[in-house]
Amino acid sequence: MSKLPAPDRFIDLSDYGRALGNRIAKLLLYTKVSPKQVTMAFLIAGLIGVLCILIGLNWAAAFFLILKSILDAADGTLARLRNTPSYVGRYFDSISDILLNFLILLSVWFVTEASFILFVMAFIGIQLQGTLYNYYYAIVKQQRNGDTTSRVKEYKVPVALAGETQKMVNYFFYTYKILYGFFDFIIYTVDRKAVHSEHFPNWYLTALSIFGLGFQLLLISAMLVLNLHSFILPVLIFISLLLPVFVFVRLFSDRKFSATI
Repeated sequence: MSKLPAPDRFIDLSDYGRALGNRIAKLLLYTKVSPKQVTMAFLIAGLIGVLCILIGLNWAAAFFLILKSILDAADGTLARLRNTPSYVGRYFDSISDILLNFLILLSVWFVTEASFILFVMAFIGIQLQGTLYNYYYAIVKQQRNGDTTSRVKEYKVPVALAGETQKMVNYFFYTYKILYGFFDFIIYTVDRKAVHSEHFPNWYLTALSIFGLGFQLLLISAMLVLNLHSFILPVLIFISLLLPVFVFVRLFSDRKFSATI
């Protein structure tokens, strides 16, 4: 189940787990398994992947990181199929993502004995990548009547939805803000006018999706299988250098589009 209406869908290179995720969600639809439990399952899969990296089981690590991506698609799909959107589930998902990102890169740093600075740069880099992708994607979803649980700007506590308490929403919101606030601030500051743009061509969103977490995990998995551990952190840092390029292309494309209407 896509987050966008059919006419507005684009090829999302980070969302390769969607088809299997949809199947899993449909299998769980009439069970007692909740979307949050699926999120917990992807957190566990990611932690097993981290352990496999540490003990040198590269193929197993790749398997569990990809499984994490598939389950990451399944939890949101299950919530949409049941029509039970949840801010707690949305924040729990994001909190799990950033914790796993930290541990995955930390485990790569540990087994490669790379400079700790490289680890820090790679972690900041992939978080900024994901934040830019999610920022633009949230704008598109809001404009095109897609999923609206992910807000463009997380500046205040949302009102709890049916099935969740305001206390839990508050707790997960502030935890999210502590972990993501720095990255959100940087991206919003760099391109605060993006919220007013109505021009996000599908080709651009497809290219931008290399910044999505699913693609990042796919790249890490491929490099693990190919025994290219020592290149993982530098490659992620290099990809981060494309961030200003994508912002510039969006601004240029938006101005060109505005001039034609």
